[in-house]
Amino acid sequence: MVSVQNLTVSFGSFDLLDDISFLVNEQDRIGLTGKNGAGKTTLLKVISGGLSPSKGRVDRPKEVTIGYLPQQMSVSDSTTVLNETLSAFSELLALSEEIERCTTEIATREDFHSQDYLDLCDRLTETEEKYRILGGGNYMAETEQTLAGLGFERKDYNRATRELSGGWRMRIELAKLILKRPSLILLDEPTNHLDIESIQWLETFLSGYPGAVMLVSHDRAFLDNVTNRTIEISLGKVYDYRVPWSEYVALREERRTQQIASYRNQQKMIEDTERFIERFRYKATKAVQVQSKIKQLDKIERIEVDEEDNSAIKLRFPPAPRSGTVVVEARSLSKSFGIHHVLNKVSLVITRGEKVAFVGRNGEGKTTFSRVIIGELGFEGSLKIGHNVRIGYFAQNQDELLDENLTVLETIDNVAKGDIRTKIRDMLGAFLFGGEDVDKKVKVLSGGERSRLALVKLLLEPFNLLVLDEPTNHLDMRSKDILKQALLSYDGTLIVVSHDRDFLDGLVAKVFEFRHNRIKEHLGGIYDFLRNKKIANLKEIERKDRALSATGKEDASSSKMKYLEKKEYDRNLRKLRKRLEDSEKRIGEMEDELSEIDRKLMNNPDPAFSETLYKRYEELKGDLDSEMNNWTDYSHEVKKIKKKADANGISEA
Repeated sequence: MVSVQNLTVSFGSFDLLDDISFLVNEQDRIGLTGKNGAGKTTLLKVISGGLSPSKGRVDRPKEVTIGYLPQQMSVSDSTTVLNETLSAFSELLALSEEIERCTTEIATREDFHSQDYLDLCDRLTETEEKYRILGGGNYMAETEQTLAGLGFERKDYNRATRELSGGWRMRIELAKLILKRPSLILLDEPTNHLDIESIQWLETFLSGYPGAVMLVSHDRAFLDNVTNRTIEISLGKVYDYRVPWSEYVALREERRTQQIASYRNQQKMIEDTERFIERFRYKATKAVQVQSKIKQLDKIERIEVDEEDNSAIKLRFPPAPRSGTVVVEARSLSKSFGIHHVLNKVSLVITRGEKVAFVGRNGEGKTTFSRVIIGELGFEGSLKIGHNVRIGYFAQNQDELLDENLTVLETIDNVAKGDIRTKIRDMLGAFLFGGEDVDKKVKVLSGGERSRLALVKLLLEPFNLLVLDEPTNHLDMRSKDILKQALLSYDGTLIVVSHDRDFLDGLVAKVFEFRHNRIKEHLGGIYDFLRNKKIANLKEIERKDRALSATGKEDASSSKMKYLEKKEYDRNLRKLRKRLEDSEKRIGEMEDELSEIDRKLMNNPDPAFSETLYKRYEELKGDLDSEMNNWTDYSHEVKKIKKKADANGISEA
């Protein structure tokens, strides 16, 4: 379907991808893996057509469409959730407007036999047929289903996009991409901003998707549940495994073991050859053999061993200055955005040295409360930050806040002060920015590399309260483990916002659950929290919440939902019935004209006169057959929409 042939991507003299080739087949589920900076995002950009390769090419047949969801995206701030999502159906919406315009014009005209009128009818028929073929009758239902799967509620549809967090904006972009149904979906870290229920829905959707999928993710369970093929990028080369993640890990270890053995054997052979050359270089009797050995060495393709297990982030946070016993204390704290209440009279206390987690569904206020703590947002109620508390904050979009025109070294040098300036290169080296890497512009760094750079900035000052909002979003699996080990040894106070249970396990000793605009404290680690709730995982919390809501009495919002559903049903039914009536009218007019032609042909057998009539007669028969098909489709649609309404308990007005 999509062929990558001899692809090379270079930045200066450095080949990020070196002469790689592979084929993406229909219904492939490919997990793209490799270290941060290996070239995963770059490869997705090249395949999508957003970046040109230095050499080689990507063959995309004309009929193949590609949808790409990048790590960073832009969503309009001047629209609503539903309208922005519906922009995925721009062609359908344009056709719908054309149908509406043509229908209105036809209803007001009386020149039924004019050519202009007939052309208008033909245009309406063609537009309606195209609209039907493209799935025009189902796009609203598909949109609502997709938004619901990604965690949106009906009350969110009319919310302004400017009110949404980065995570919810990402979901809108994901919904738009899914609704476009491309032949190949490219996803770069799609689970970064999704809660567990939404991740599960996405897993199910992608598993049954009729097209191909290629994704970058550092979520082990997600990769296992979705992928059937793993492509690893290492040292500019690709290694293709026709297995999902877990099986790939085992096979990769076998490959690495063989690679190390081959490397050692080659090194021994090279050493022996060099020793022979050095020993007999100046002996005339061995001159031919020496030259042969030199040529042999020159022709050897040197084996390289993957670096992934040989390098890692070596994080060490500086000693935290001693703060007061109480670090954060909130009493009856509330926060709203317009009429949208995020936090309602919440209270909590965090003391010196505690490591706590903020968990809950997206949109429940975890990031909002974090921003309140650091002083970025106003609030109502009481919030006290303890004595001598120095706060370090890592935002979800921390990597986006970096100046793209600066180099790695300049980024750190601009904020470093005092004696720490002498250790900048050492710190960058510990974060895997060594040698020429420090001279790279921020704009060429991968998402994971940007996150690492943002973490370096966090280490420049000795903070005693770290507030980390999804710090693992762009880090590879090895890097997440290293960051976790560094935080375990951190002697300050820690607040972590995360959906990553593996990352939180063993790191935190207290969990604050954000739910229904309130905060509930749970002592113990993340799995203690789950056991205390008598559930197996966070997904079941979310399911329980929805079940309780469904069994309760219908509130005002649900009544409003019923009203909106009824309003939408009535509107659609009226439109379909109008089209049905118009179709019946056109059928009657064409049948009358056919009868009139029959009468004329019988009364005037002149061939010259009959030729024109016969031509018109055949055209009318074709138009009549087409209109009869339209009438059948409209009738079917009316029955279908009434059946759906009956199933949902909506009666006809």
